[in-house]
Amino acid sequence: MKRTLLLSLAASLPVTAAGQALKVLDDKRLPFSLQLPADWYGFQAADGAQGVSVVSAQKPPATLMRFLFLGKGGKNADLGTEFRNFEAGVKATGGTLRLIGGKNSAYGGVRGAERVYALKHAEGELRMRVWFGNGAKNLYSFQVTDSAARFAKSDALFKRVLGTVRFR
Repeated sequence: MKRTLLLSLAASLPVTAAGQALKVLDDKRLPFSLQLPADWYGFQAADGAQGVSVVSAQKPPATLMRFLFLGKGGKNADLGTEFRNFEAGVKATGGTLRLIGGKNSAYGGVRGAERVYALKHAEGELRMRVWFGNGAKNLYSFQVTDSAARFAKSDALFKRVLGTVRFR
């Protein structure tokens, strides 16, 4: 999958996991439905990725969530390779990743793996959680990126959103 980090989107705006209203996104062009924060904004990245991206504010700094997919064309995806490619992509942008933790996980019935990273870049440090899921027809890449100071709250909201994902 092609990945582009939006490093300038590190946020200082408050996010509350428990009080955040969610709204259903059920676009038939997506191989999944989910509920997203109701007052967030759609974001179009210029990286050609398929899926949906949302930000907590119209202008940086903002929290970023991405829910992307790529057709596997009948091939089986290796999640270890996907993570290595992701990490290499970040390095190519000048960022430095430090793995904080990871685990196998499933959302909406699709098994996968997730990792949490600290990302250092020219403007500071971010945290990100990246989940790769290996579906029957698609490879999924879901992630949240935020400032280190706010990550616990935005990650809790991201986990709440992941709990609403339903694959078609």
